[in-house]
Amino acid sequence: MTANTDSPSEGLVTQDGHVLIVPVSDPAAGTAMARNTILAAAAALQAVGRGQRDARVLLLVGHGANFCAGGNVRAFATADDRPAYLRGLADDAHSFVRAIYEADIPVVVAAKKWAAGIGMSFVLHGDIVIGGPSTKLQPAYGGIGLSPDGGMSWALPRTIGAARARNVILTNRVITADEALDWGIVSEIVDDDQVDVVALERAHALAAGPVNAIRAARTLLSASAGNSLDDHLIAEARSISELSGQPEGIEGVDAFVGKRKPNWG
Repeated sequence: MTANTDSPSEGLVTQDGHVLIVPVSDPAAGTAMARNTILAAAAALQAVGRGQRDARVLLLVGHGANFCAGGNVRAFATADDRPAYLRGLADDAHSFVRAIYEADIPVVVAAKKWAAGIGMSFVLHGDIVIGGPSTKLQPAYGGIGLSPDGGMSWALPRTIGAARARNVILTNRVITADEALDWGIVSEIVDDDQVDVVALERAHALAAGPVNAIRAARTLLSASAGNSLDDHLIAEARSISELSGQPEGIEGVDAFVGKRKPNWG
């Protein structure tokens, strides 16, 4: 991996080729959310969205034993003004979530071991989530008398259905790796010690693919929940038509006809 040299992300967010790598947890704080890294990542993703940084895939990883064990509850307890502190923390996390969608690039998540609280929220924004047999997800908010943030109450019902999401969040239910796979939260289960490795491989494979086609497909998938069938068919027709006249679409079709591997550039 090569460290990113763009301030203010230097030392916190790295880039390996076209893959932007964000370690969302701080091992020094028990793998709680790394607030400074999240802020740096939001800035980096905003640069991607503006076309000022060439990253094609976002990879979220954990530093330490877990992907992310949630917010730093000890910091909550010692804050002079807890409501103000929690509002600032939520706003920072939400700036990161918004930046993920504004950058409009695929998101791969290496969800090793625990993804709790805001960590679970981050997992839910992934397009491809790699987990291991020891992966577990838990809302965790109810356990400390709080309500979700990070978009959990928006993303979870869209992923597993409203009734199941209500049960998980209201009862603070732990979701096992097998359940996460069955319910469509996790895309693939690999050996625990291979989660980070496989996630990086998947990220690089996406980055080496037809970038515009992948981005267009992701946009269609994201919009599908709010579109009528007729509106969505129109959007699909417009998208495939536009892509067919762009370099990737031309190369893909010509390579297929020529029985060769496409060169995506």
